[in-house]
Amino acid sequence: MTDHSRIGEVLSTLDEELPRALDRLVEFLRIPSISTDPAYKGEVRRAAEWLCAELTSLGFEAGLRDTPGHPMVVAHSPKGTRRPLLFYGHYDVQPVDPLDLWERPPFEPQIEDTPQGKVIRGRGASDDKGQLMTFVEAFRAWKAVHGSLPSDLVLLFEGEEESGSPSLRPFLRENAEELRAGVAMICDTGLYADGRPAITTQLRGLYGDEIVLRAADRDLHSGSFGGLAANPIQVLVDALSTIKDATGRVTLPGFYDGVEELSGELRADWDALGFDPGEFLSRVGLKHPIGEQGRTGLEMVWNRPTFEINGITGGYTGDGFKTVLPAEARAKVSFRLTGAQDPERIREAFRAHIRAHVPADCTVEFHGHGASPASRMDISDPAFTAAKAALSQEWGREAAYIGAGGSIPIAGDFKEILGMDSMLIGFARDDDRIHSPNEKYDLDSFAKGARSWARILAALG
Repeated sequence: MTDHSRIGEVLSTLDEELPRALDRLVEFLRIPSISTDPAYKGEVRRAAEWLCAELTSLGFEAGLRDTPGHPMVVAHSPKGTRRPLLFYGHYDVQPVDPLDLWERPPFEPQIEDTPQGKVIRGRGASDDKGQLMTFVEAFRAWKAVHGSLPSDLVLLFEGEEESGSPSLRPFLRENAEELRAGVAMICDTGLYADGRPAITTQLRGLYGDEIVLRAADRDLHSGSFGGLAANPIQVLVDALSTIKDATGRVTLPGFYDGVEELSGELRADWDALGFDPGEFLSRVGLKHPIGEQGRTGLEMVWNRPTFEINGITGGYTGDGFKTVLPAEARAKVSFRLTGAQDPERIREAFRAHIRAHVPADCTVEFHGHGASPASRMDISDPAFTAAKAALSQEWGREAAYIGAGGSIPIAGDFKEILGMDSMLIGFARDDDRIHSPNEKYDLDSFAKGARSWARILAALG
């Protein structure tokens, strides 16, 4: 029988095995694999070993690959004639602080009834152990029905995602030939806000900078020096205020080079989501959208570049009042990038703009904070159409191609280093409280997530 003709058996097996799949997830969640805290180094490795043992028991050729930090888990299914697929997830978790806000110990996971349905609560339930295990359970059911794993699968499970992935890019470069595939599957995303399944097809890039502007060699009395001496806060805010014009556009020369308009297909998908920017802002106590004029709300947060001032300090900020001209002012800024914008060119234009506003007897220095380009996937690849149809069938509503306003560096790394696009498909929800106390993952997301991957495996077979 073909993969398509037996998908019903795979789905039935997943349904029947759900209690045991949850037991395995609970066991996995009990391991406190906090990658950013050296005190948990042994526990991070234990989580990697747990995963490796699970994959080996399913017939994968799996092993731990040591790095200068935490190990990678790499696994392969038998080679065949399928288009190779790479599956990526991470097994490390965020720290649990503040501990006193947890309703139960974060590494004693439990299934709970909530008004919205059953959830599994514990650190890592949604980000990313629960999501990662939707892969594993789909593979397990596939083997139970077919007697063997799907061919040409490569699994890469990372243990440093929550601590900046310092070992990932070197590992990808050193093992590019082994890891390269037709397309990558990344499970570290979620459903759209209204609960429909989604494939994230584009991510904004990010460039950050810190400016330190110095004037006099000490804080000055504003009565004695005000109006005569340079005030670095004033200089800095004057420079920053001219980076956007009255329409919300960035004024840096060449800033919009490489920015692309939405395709007709993506615009139709996004319009169908019915996004209401006013309602979205109401969740955080606002109601009036601002930004680049003539753009829809989703365009502004997914498909248009931005400039933001993230912090600014200088002078006296304590209680009471102190009339000084400060000796120093600082600001932290960031740019979200889209299309083919070049972070390095924008860095040069931004720093030139600031320097042009600095008086001759003042000094300025910059401290860069990362520079990564945007990622856009080629949805003309038939694999995207097949996966979208499989998701729609499982969830009973049309899946959407969506964007993300933030950055997921691994997708860009796969594109740059391995030369392949990624499908970012996850089943987290907005209320999963990832990175916060009382993290949870809906049982429906876990069960239907595994079923979704089974359908996608069949559709891409």
